[in-house]
Amino acid sequence: MADGVAPPPRRLRLNERGLVRYRTFVPRNSTTAERDDLGYVLAKASQRWDEVLRERCRAHGFPEVRPAFGSVLLPLFREDGLRMGELADRARLSKQNMTTLVREVERGGLVARRPDKADGRAQRVWLTPRADEFRPAAAQILDEMNALLLRDLSPRAVGSLRRSLRVIMSLPGGPG
Repeated sequence: MADGVAPPPRRLRLNERGLVRYRTFVPRNSTTAERDDLGYVLAKASQRWDEVLRERCRAHGFPEVRPAFGSVLLPLFREDGLRMGELADRARLSKQNMTTLVREVERGGLVARRPDKADGRAQRVWLTPRADEFRPAAAQILDEMNALLLRDLSPRAVGSLRRSLRVIMSLPGGPG
């Protein structure tokens, strides 16, 4: 303990050869290095994007629309009446997560689930009249969001950002 300040806690960590080494644990709000960490920056950028998107939806008269609803609504704007599995695939979500999300969007009055006429066990998801009202507002909101980016970034930089984010979206990985 130097100058009355306790040193940061140390954590045990195994290296690639199975040997124990100590790593100093740095609390979340303590360094500028952490604020420059790509994962942190991506998370905070996504959080801010969602906040602005939510504000825009409210301003356009759609307070029930949450940013996560885009994973359901955007594919249905392209093709209405998708099966739950198709919707999950297009949104890159598990069927279980999509089912939960569709339930929330349904509570918001934007979609309705109905049995598939060809397979009664399956359900199709359909846009409601409220979602049809939201569609032009959604296009306008997305245009506004892109304009916000173009205030500070060139079209070339926005294109580069979009390509970079797509690379991140397609990273392999998962548990293990």
